[in-house]
Amino acid sequence: MSGTSKDARLSALEEGLQRLVVQEFGPGFCVAGLAEMIDGHAGLTFGFEVLDSVGSLVKPFVLKLAPVGVTRRGNTDVYRQAPLLRGLHAAGLPVPNVPFASPDEDLLGTPFIVMEKLPGRVFVAWEPHVSFSRETAAVRSLWLQAAQMLARLHNVDWQKLLADWEAPRSLREELDRWAPVLRHAKDQTWSEEGPVLHAAGETLHALLTQGFPDEHPIGVVHGDFQPGNILFQDGQAMGVIDWELASIGAQGADLGWLLMMSDAAAWHPGWRPVAPVGRDELIDTYRAEGGPAYVNLDWYQALSQYRLACIACLNVKLHRSGKRTDALWERFAPSVSTLFSRGQELARRAIAS
Repeated sequence: MSGTSKDARLSALEEGLQRLVVQEFGPGFCVAGLAEMIDGHAGLTFGFEVLDSVGSLVKPFVLKLAPVGVTRRGNTDVYRQAPLLRGLHAAGLPVPNVPFASPDEDLLGTPFIVMEKLPGRVFVAWEPHVSFSRETAAVRSLWLQAAQMLARLHNVDWQKLLADWEAPRSLREELDRWAPVLRHAKDQTWSEEGPVLHAAGETLHALLTQGFPDEHPIGVVHGDFQPGNILFQDGQAMGVIDWELASIGAQGADLGWLLMMSDAAAWHPGWRPVAPVGRDELIDTYRAEGGPAYVNLDWYQALSQYRLACIACLNVKLHRSGKRTDALWERFAPSVSTLFSRGQELARRAIAS
């Protein structure tokens, strides 16, 4: 997008937000500081403030937009997050409240949610912000707090709070929904490497189908639970964000994902997370906090490896083709093969156990 068209888009967005602010807060209130948020590669996410008639800050907010012209399903259906986050917030979970949201296009040109901004900064495990200490004890604490927060999330009574949100998704559905995404490995942007990666992904898919575990416990699943989606302030976890991949399903998938993110063996040597914490320590911390989904974790981590590798195949293709540039995915690309190979190792171990 050119600078001119980007400025025009921001200007139109600001005009729509101003109408929303006047509608919700009253005349004299205004939007200020609208800007795209890039921390954690958040996508169509913007920060802004609401000021009163004398220019004093009322509250900071975060706006998430659905992509224009894209079928609204799953992670592209931004509005589906509104009832989820409202339910979790009402239950006392540290998630953003959603005071305003719309499934329509009339105000901002696409569906949206507006969330109250929580304090803190995410810990991007591959490239932590300079404000984070690199001391082992400090980083280890962030990961252990993530495990504790995951246990809290998994203990939410979803049947009481979110009974009308979505039906539970089976593990078969979760596994098979990523198979069409894997085909992007064969795109020409992957060159000779693509067919090899595609074959590795198909092998992992076949292994996972051999050993579906017991799906219980069923409940809220974040879908991308890791320190990069947790806001920390002064070393303390303040809230969980980025719920695009959330669902109701087998909660072992979340702990498997957290284990993958911290597992050096899952990543290329040049792109390993800052994670001085062991697998058993994360599991034990989760269990001590009352987390219910702590069995069959080799299988669940293998599923996570498959999911993320498939997602990377798509995002690397989009980046290299210029359709959605994000240099992070170029740095991520060498780890696709290790994600598949580590996943195969874990899946075989799950089958043998």
